[in-house]
Amino acid sequence: MSQSRTILITGVSSGFGQALATEALAAGHRVIGTVRSDEAATAFEAHESKRAHARLLDLTDTPSITPVVNEISDEFGLIDVLVNNAGYGHEGILEESSTEEMRRQFEVNVFGAVEMIKAVLPSFRERRAGHIINITSMGGYITMPGIAYYCGSKFALEGISDTLSKELAPFNIHVTAVAPGSFRTDWAGRSMRRSPRSIADYDTLFDPVRQARKDKSGQQLGDPVKAAQAMLEIMKSKTPPAHLLLGCDALGLVRGQLVDRSREIDVWETLTVSTDG
Repeated sequence: MSQSRTILITGVSSGFGQALATEALAAGHRVIGTVRSDEAATAFEAHESKRAHARLLDLTDTPSITPVVNEISDEFGLIDVLVNNAGYGHEGILEESSTEEMRRQFEVNVFGAVEMIKAVLPSFRERRAGHIINITSMGGYITMPGIAYYCGSKFALEGISDTLSKELAPFNIHVTAVAPGSFRTDWAGRSMRRSPRSIADYDTLFDPVRQARKDKSGQQLGDPVKAAQAMLEIMKSKTPPAHLLLGCDALGLVRGQLVDRSREIDVWETLTVSTDG
């Protein structure tokens, strides 16, 4: 890569965050990664490049976010790219899942990301430069039984990203929502929070879905390293996309969803326009 950058990535201990940090360091960038424990911080900073720097941060601790970002800027200088990667999946039938689980899902996947964005924006806007990458999901476009809270959080982050890209365009600040499909991360494994089953009416619908998701974990087609390389590619672009799908499953499923939605709009067009006047 022709230019070394300072990249702030949330959640570098595993998954996409770990893969992106590793690839970015190999490409000559400096990476500041957020982690949840001293052990994880020590492990990250042991990288041979000496350009890996860790900061402890819990995204549910809202008041701590801006001070941590300001501390990073004071110590390392200007941040060029923010990657909102930290997040997790919640699995559970909506009727069986507590609203507290939903609040926690949104606190990490949505509110934490927004607070990170708000912390870097003054500097980005002052410089008229910067790139924000929000890692969403194909679950921000399509849905399936048992992940309503997760899909809701990713739909929200997709919408926020799209709106933000329009607000920041006059300042030469780019926003990209990266929506991966199924990748070999811990999303469906140890990182997944699962609500217990309690209503037998859902057994036939959901039990096979839950079991299939567990069985598939670790066997997905998507390679996190290649996803990381794709994200580094858009960082190089002078005109990065506002939305980027990753993985052939995401491509096929999202395209199918768009076709189905268009077909439904056509079917109900007469009723839609009947409300005018």
